[in-house]
Amino acid sequence: MDNQEINNNGQIQIELKEDVAQGTYANLAIITHSSSEFILDFIKMLPGMPKASVQSRIVLVPEHAKRLLRALEENIEKYERAFGPIRMKDEMDFPPLTNVKGEA
Repeated sequence: MDNQEINNNGQIQIELKEDVAQGTYANLAIITHSSSEFILDFIKMLPGMPKASVQSRIVLVPEHAKRLLRALEENIEKYERAFGPIRMKDEMDFPPLTNVKGEA
């Protein structure tokens, strides 16, 4: 397995490289899907700039997309128990996270 090892207990050891660990900023996501995959494009959109650029694209099979949804729901619940509800501001300046239906 590339950059992963399975130890004697069956656990996967995952390497997080320094350049990836710093993360990539995105404030917009566009989600498209076909019958076989979900595509998540993470975009950085800056005020006053006419163009936005895709920072990262993740392609998932439907099962993993559903697992991601469940993991996000679980983590948002944990976050809100610890820090209080996440307040949604009026996002008139930026398009909301988008769920686009249709063929990718």
